[in-house]
Amino acid sequence: MSMFFTIAAIILIVIVIFQIAKASEYVSVLKGEEKAFKQSNKVNGTLMIAFLVLGLIGVYWCNHLLYHETLFPQGSASIEGEQVDKLLWITIILTGIVFFATQILLFWFSYRYQYKEGKQAHFYPHNNKLEVVWTVVPTIVLLILIVYGLRSWFLFTGDSPKNAMKIEVTGHQFGWVFRYPGQDGVFGKKYFKDIDPAHSNELGLIWKDSAALNQKADPAAFDDIVIDGTMYLVKGVPVRLLINSQDVIHDVGLPQFRMKMDAVPGTPTTLWFTPRFTTKEMRERTGNPNYVYELACDQLCGQGHYSMRAVVDVVTQAEFDVIMSQQKPAYYAAFPDKDPSVKAAKDTTNPASTVADTTKVMAKL
Repeated sequence: MSMFFTIAAIILIVIVIFQIAKASEYVSVLKGEEKAFKQSNKVNGTLMIAFLVLGLIGVYWCNHLLYHETLFPQGSASIEGEQVDKLLWITIILTGIVFFATQILLFWFSYRYQYKEGKQAHFYPHNNKLEVVWTVVPTIVLLILIVYGLRSWFLFTGDSPKNAMKIEVTGHQFGWVFRYPGQDGVFGKKYFKDIDPAHSNELGLIWKDSAALNQKADPAAFDDIVIDGTMYLVKGVPVRLLINSQDVIHDVGLPQFRMKMDAVPGTPTTLWFTPRFTTKEMRERTGNPNYVYELACDQLCGQGHYSMRAVVDVVTQAEFDVIMSQQKPAYYAAFPDKDPSVKAAKDTTNPASTVADTTKVMAKL
């Protein structure tokens, strides 16, 4: 019903505008074409100035009203992202100067040089100096911006510091999976035919031998930690993201960190940055107790795209160590009987095994 009223209102507005236009035509006929033209010309010139003033007030008001809703007041949450903010500010200032200069001149000229009887317009059919100026100056400015942007891009996507923490980010419809290397500091190998979410192997880690696939289990994959939905980072420690996709093109969007990188099936991409503030510190900076860093998919990837979101929790090194100590390798989730802690718990709750162990010890004595 609301859609019906909306369509009806639009049709009525069109009819009203049409009737006003027809009425103005009838008035011009009654008054005379020349007299009506002069009056409408003055009205339009005055409206141009009024529109200019109201427009500039509107621009200021919108900026004043909505600026605090943007990510600018918080500042970049990564050290490298500060370069992005700097480039964006330079771009806004340059384009802002051009915008205000051209718009003010456009509307002022429309008023100042409106038609007047007996006044002749002066034409510039060709002017080499003007053409050189408005071609060369924008070219130089854009070239500087492009070079500055490429330098930042090559930094983010280039070699990360040697002490950078490595995290593998895998996107799929419709969620994110994060993998951390275990105590060996090495990511285990994976194979897409081994992907089996039903048996706790979302990434296809190679945990067992397969004659059919002509592959052997990779010991480095046994201690890898896999976490769904939340990525843990350490303040002040560079992090290198190894980005993958299991199905369609996704995009790792980290707006607070000013970072963004596509997740392409079959083509791993990389990105690195250094977090500046912990989540707790950012909550204090923003005054929002529920503030969280977000990892969102910035590439339309299907019907569930809107729900493809993860939380990024930036903590201190001590907090990170505690969190990781509480995580179990994905291998133990798939094979609980291989988990040393489960074995130990079974042994302590099994009297028979305890008696047997005691007997063995006594025999040795």
